[in-house]
Amino acid sequence: MNLRVVVANLFVKLMSVYREKTAMFFTIAFPIILILVFGTIFMSQDNVEYHLCVQDLDQSNLSAQSLKSMQKDGKFKITMVSPDINAAQYIRDKKVNLVMVIPKGFERSLTQRVMLSDLKASVTITYVYDPSSSSVPTKIQILNAVLAGINQKISGKPPVILSVEKSILTRKYRFIEFFVPGIIAMAVMSLSLFGTVNLNTELRQKGIIRKLSTTPITRTDWILSDILYQFIIALVSTTAMLLVSYAVFDISLNIDAWLLVFILLDVFAFVGIGMILTRFAREAQSAAAAANAISFPMMFLSGSFFPIELMPGFLQTISKILPLYYVNEGLRAAMVFEDNMTALRCSVIIGAFASVVFILGILATKWEEGK
Repeated sequence: MNLRVVVANLFVKLMSVYREKTAMFFTIAFPIILILVFGTIFMSQDNVEYHLCVQDLDQSNLSAQSLKSMQKDGKFKITMVSPDINAAQYIRDKKVNLVMVIPKGFERSLTQRVMLSDLKASVTITYVYDPSSSSVPTKIQILNAVLAGINQKISGKPPVILSVEKSILTRKYRFIEFFVPGIIAMAVMSLSLFGTVNLNTELRQKGIIRKLSTTPITRTDWILSDILYQFIIALVSTTAMLLVSYAVFDISLNIDAWLLVFILLDVFAFVGIGMILTRFAREAQSAAAAANAISFPMMFLSGSFFPIELMPGFLQTISKILPLYYVNEGLRAAMVFEDNMTALRCSVIIGAFASVVFILGILATKWEEGK
């Protein structure tokens, strides 16, 4: 290995970034945009407030008090619907997804139940809803919980079963702080995989790789300079994402040596995959299509955007085979949970995978076949 040749080739690659400033800007900007969009959506998750339309047919003091409890305990922003309007038609006209209807006789029935101990007295709240809306089940669950609390208060009996929340973390973390490590892993994967595929297929099609065999640079020098180049670009991208996350969302993450370890392993793993792809997919278009076929399922199945626990069981099994899953888990273990043992376990798994595919990638890279 000739260190001077490696540095010279690395310098050439970095200068190409300077010539392609626009492309590199959007490459780095894409994960930052994802962080800004998802962070903005979920940064006030703890203070979420649902819109609820209510049609009060009873118009009584007790129904008004019940609505205040729903507004306070359920975090609902209530819009009153006139008793003269058809609730189903209101949903269609106003494009809302649920109207809660308090029936006439609400106060009378509850008074009979409480004051006169009439066990037959009851009242039925009706939910008129649009089944195509995904937020309706959440609203109904919250409303049922609030109504259960109102029932318990009216009965005057203390609850039999109590609950208490206990987090495994020493302090509370927000969604954005779980999200950022996943985006870092995904961005480094994309940069390394597509950077290797695009560069190698372009040089192969132009016949430059075959000509490299006539120059002092060896295959080892070439691959090492490519790894260093991808690692530097990954560091720049990661730094930009972290700076934006700290500045905009005031995140609280543990930054230590594990971050560099997982970025480096991420680079090795996907540069190796990129070299293998360019060995068998000679055309730039087919190589890019193959890279997309690998990267896009990993983006959505490896837990970069949402927990894999939300997936069906068979997809969770597939997720745990993907290399990006272990980069995600390792980064979150180190940056969020500060769990060094889990980070070590994930680094060993992704390190073993990276070693295998990188060696295969080296073996697949042939100067003489670069045409």
